[in-house]
Amino acid sequence: MTTTQSDTTAARAANPVLRVPPASPAAAAAHFAASLAFHADVSDVAAALAAGDPGFVLLDSRSTESWDQGHVPGAVHLPTALLPEQAGQLLDKAVPVVTYCWGPGCNGATRAALALAELGFQVKEMLGGFEYWAREGFAYDTWQGRTTRDADPLTAPVDADDCGC
Repeated sequence: MTTTQSDTTAARAANPVLRVPPASPAAAAAHFAASLAFHADVSDVAAALAAGDPGFVLLDSRSTESWDQGHVPGAVHLPTALLPEQAGQLLDKAVPVVTYCWGPGCNGATRAALALAELGFQVKEMLGGFEYWAREGFAYDTWQGRTTRDADPLTAPVDADDCGC
């Protein structure tokens, strides 16, 4: 049996994943390379911080109440609304900034990254935000002190130091 172009077109139309065909390999490579230039994941940020001088500043762009509830140790606290007036005093434009907010359901880190880029900073966004930092079992500070939670097995490997990705 041979497959015709009309058979392939009909199959794609019925398939919600392939209804819009995948990009060419060259276009996909350009897209994913660009994505990595704009984003870092929680595990990579944690590994860089644990190694000592990570070469970037981690910036928590949430409110003071959110910061008090929990934040990444060593992060700088600067709410997005205060970036235009305070970023120049707190941050060095020669040092990249990695922003985070609550998590995937919040675009606060994206807004902060945009504001910083418009001010001339090199910037990336930490995917997953504080939520995934805590869910992956990394230590965090609260107004009461340092704490951790058990890693969520849906976000981090059980009994392994590295997810392999």
